[in-house]
Formats: sequence, structure tokens, C-alpha cells
Amino acid sequence: MYKIITAFAHYIIAFTLIYLCLYSGNIIAGLLPFTFPGSIIGMLILFLLLAFNIIPDTSVQPGCELLIRYMTLLFIPISVGVMLYYDTLINQFGAIVASTLISSFITLVVIGYFANWIYRHET
Repeated sequence: MYKIITAFAHYIIAFTLIYLCLYSGNIIAGLLPFTFPGSIIGMLILFLLLAFNIIPDTSVQPGCELLIRYMTLLFIPISVGVMLYYDTLINQFGAIVASTLISSFITLVVIGYFANWIYRHET
């Protein structure tokens, strides 16, 4: 019984820390004069807290493992929502494919040049 209560407490602490970072990011995003996703700011806050060892990684590990284990289930509502816009996606298919290919090519070229620059300066 003690193990179950301890495991439950670890999950509660992990999710509390994760949600505190999320809500802090949402509050900061609301205060900014420009639009920026609060969830991204929350992830950055969590990253900084973990990177500077302000909170130990073991405190959020149970919650993160649980979320990652069931991540595929979290995409089901989004996928169903995308199906509602099937007609729009079909009408804009060419533009979507073109923008995806162009942005992927630009990303590949920039990363290639950056990696070449790093490799040249490293030796």
C-alpha cells in the first residue's frame, strides 16, 4: 500500500510541476505585447528549471514518462479535427506541398551550411 501511495505522490508532484510551468508560460504569453504560444514559453521555463538544476529531473520524470507512453492517443482528437477540413486541404493541396518542400529544402541548406561552418571552425 505504501508503494502505491508513494507512486501516486510522485505522479501528483510531476504533473503539478509540469502544469505550473504551462500556466506560468500562459500568463507570461498573456502579458507580452505580441502573440506567442504560452505552451512554448512553459516548455522553455521547464527546460531552464531542469537545465540549471533548480528542480531535479527525477521530480518530473514519472509524469513525462506517462505522457510520452500515451502520446499517440493525444493525437487522435487533432487528427479527427483535421478531417473536418478535408475540402479545404484538398483545395489547397498544391500550396501545402509546395510550401512544405520549399521550407524543407531551405532548412536542409541552412543546416548544411551551419554544420560545415562548425566543422571548419572545430578543426
